Amino acid sequence: MTTFLQLHLLTFVPPANLNRDDTGAPKTAIVGGEPRLRLSSQSLKRAWRTSTVFETAMAGHLGSRTRRFGEEVQKHLLDQGIAAEKAQEVTRKVITVFGKAEDEKDEKKALYTRQLAFISPEEKQAAFQLADKLAAGEAVDEKKFPQDVLKRADTAVDIAMFGRMLADNPDFNREAAVQVAHAITTHRVVVEDDYYTAVDDLNRGEEDAGAGFVGNAGYGSGVFYLYLCIDKNQLVKNLGGDEALAASAVAALTEAAAKVLPGGKQNSFAAHGRAAFILAEKGSEQPRTLAGAFARPVKAEDALQASVTALLDLRGKFAKAYGEGDMTHAIMDFETGQGSLAEIIAFVTDGKA
Repeated sequence: MTTFLQLHLLTFVPPANLNRDDTGAPKTAIVGGEPRLRLSSQSLKRAWRTSTVFETAMAGHLGSRTRRFGEEVQKHLLDQGIAAEKAQEVTRKVITVFGKAEDEKDEKKALYTRQLAFISPEEKQAAFQLADKLAAGEAVDEKKFPQDVLKRADTAVDIAMFGRMLADNPDFNREAAVQVAHAITTHRVVVEDDYYTAVDDLNRGEEDAGAGFVGNAGYGSGVFYLYLCIDKNQLVKNLGGDEALAASAVAALTEAAAKVLPGGKQNSFAAHGRAAFILAEKGSEQPRTLAGAFARPVKAEDALQASVTALLDLRGKFAKAYGEGDMTHAIMDFETGQGSLAEIIAFVTDGKA
């Protein structure tokens, strides 16, 4: 029986531009006929897996999403005294495991793959070993390169959580164990523009007293609702059955989701918010988001508390209509002083983190 872990978080974010669109403005969405600020799931996942919180907790168990792995393979070979020309030839063969190599005529990208590849620590070491064999002149069947390097399960928790796709070797794709929704504000938000100037410190005003630079930057503020769902069984499977590592990964993800926001324009806004409310749920019941609590935008002076009330109200209505089955829950609420992040983590990990 599959166990699902669901996290619902409410986080107040002051004026910020954490996740920009192609014009540089904050990303938005129309929900319930009203404009909302939005943080894409991709921006959230990257912020979490590259955060100090996650990297400290999961050191040695993180993959790399890159096109440039060939540079590491080449360096590995050069450090062993392999001639540069031979090292490049071998490297271009090895990286085809992860994707098609760029044109060799492009000197700057000759060791790049055309697609980003998510590569685990174990696969890196296997690639280095394959490179060593090829450089030593050993006979290696090129058709077996993928089986020699790629893994269907290993200890890379970020790959286990967020999955990967290898277009040229789909047998080694990973099904993501974690689903992350786009975060949206619980209420209507209109993006504003900040008109700013940069002063030339050496301009004495003798000829031109104006600014050295003038610009506009969009921003917005609000209470964000974030939902994520973890398939615990899939996570353990992706990690080769290592339940202890899976528990540590869930703990790190929960802490990161509560503490870490995307890094867009943070130097300008320092909008380092933390979740003020967390609802964690655990059980085999079919997952469901509680975003519907905000289909009608919250309209209240205290948007945060009104959002908590709306979320718990919808949860209660779902429980009444569908029943809760074996689902249990835990809450952390700043306003009432109920619970703590440590208690939420203990709940989602069964105290094993």
